[in-house]
Amino acid sequence: MTHPQTHTAGRRTGNPAPHGGRSAAPVPPAAVPRRGPGGRRALVGLFWAGLVAAVLPWWLDTPAGSLDTTAAALTAAGRITGLVAGYLLLVQVLMTTRLGVFERSAGPERISRWHRDVGATLLVTVLAHLSLIVVGYAAEGGRSVPGQAGELLAHYEDMVGAFAAAGILVLLGLTGVRALRRALPYELWYHLHLASYLAVVLGFGHQFSNGAQLHPPGPVRTGWIAAYALVAAALLGGRVVAPLRFNLRHRLRVADVVAESRDTVSIYLTGRRLHRLDLLGGQFLRWRFLAPGCWWQSHPFSVSAAANGRWLRLTVKVVGAHTADLRELAQGTRVWAQGPAGTFTAAHRRRERALLIAGGSGIAPLRAMLEELPPGAALIYRARTPDDVLLQRELDWLAQERGTDVWYVVGSRDDPGPRQVLSAQGLRELVPDVARRDVYLCGPPGLIAQAVRALRAAGVPRRQVHRATFEL
Repeated sequence: MTHPQTHTAGRRTGNPAPHGGRSAAPVPPAAVPRRGPGGRRALVGLFWAGLVAAVLPWWLDTPAGSLDTTAAALTAAGRITGLVAGYLLLVQVLMTTRLGVFERSAGPERISRWHRDVGATLLVTVLAHLSLIVVGYAAEGGRSVPGQAGELLAHYEDMVGAFAAAGILVLLGLTGVRALRRALPYELWYHLHLASYLAVVLGFGHQFSNGAQLHPPGPVRTGWIAAYALVAAALLGGRVVAPLRFNLRHRLRVADVVAESRDTVSIYLTGRRLHRLDLLGGQFLRWRFLAPGCWWQSHPFSVSAAANGRWLRLTVKVVGAHTADLRELAQGTRVWAQGPAGTFTAAHRRRERALLIAGGSGIAPLRAMLEELPPGAALIYRARTPDDVLLQRELDWLAQERGTDVWYVVGSRDDPGPRQVLSAQGLRELVPDVARRDVYLCGPPGLIAQAVRALRAAGVPRRQVHRATFEL
């Protein structure tokens, strides 16, 4: 199509049921209250306080004038970077625990960004620690750098494990490179990152057998051991106890699988006590379907309908072998889920009104969110062909029920019509008050990048732009 199909669906009449003959969830009279940034700021404060506490023992144990030689300065720098690296490694593991208090305070989207940034810093500090210690010890003992490295490996307790941990962290750092990350299958990348736990185990011993601040018995050594114990407890609670409690309480099963298009299905789930599920539109869960070929994989999918106490639904685009298998799920298949998680919700907006921009199957979380936003929201739905428009009957129904303007922008990426709509001028023409709205984006990376550029050019503050990010 050379021009986008753009129209306001909010004036449609009737009340059609969603696909599969199921009635839609009742529309709530008002949105849930917005959640503030207090928890996020508290976590940031705790991080910096912990970093100071990690380095403080070196400062207190180092007398003035003791760094008067190059060798002493290099060794001291190696010890400082070692303390920082040990602390950052614990923080990295803590951010993977999926503990509810962290995900509610900052959201997995922000935690994922922190994890990436801290991971890059950790890699630098580990390499700096290793290099500075080897060079510093070599200068003090009058050895060559290779000779000193061999000395450490041969005669220092737990040092082989420490070198192995450093190698694992370098490998994980390489898998974080964007081009390589996109080339790896999700499950392979995920299981490679489980090696970060092995790095903690391998690196644990040398800190206490060789660390100048951690080797002597005392409060510093006890404090670090307590920190390891707390992180281990958080990992057990977030990865084992919480999911076990969730699944014993709700006992989810597949109720139906409905084809939405040639490459997209909606999976309906039923279970127990769904009315007690604290779920917001736009959030996701990590799903593991206990069927042959599917049980060993866990993937994050957002719900595509707001919680209604009777059933849950996720709408999935078939993009690989695992998602293709989901089309063949039998009724009654057990489901192991973890969550819900995510701050991509109406509860985290800053403004009263919102604009939602979706592409393809990215409509799923936004469709659920429409049920919880106040009246007056606007939705721009970008699709390549009319057949790629998902859940249109429900969107038209919600447009009428919630007073929402819906525009279906249909055409290829090279068509001038869609490109004009998703420009700064086009957005201002469709939504004149766009700069005073929160904007929620979910779709292919190219569409999101184009929309962000247009929104910034249209005067939308960065803090009002929300992007869906499921897992890193």
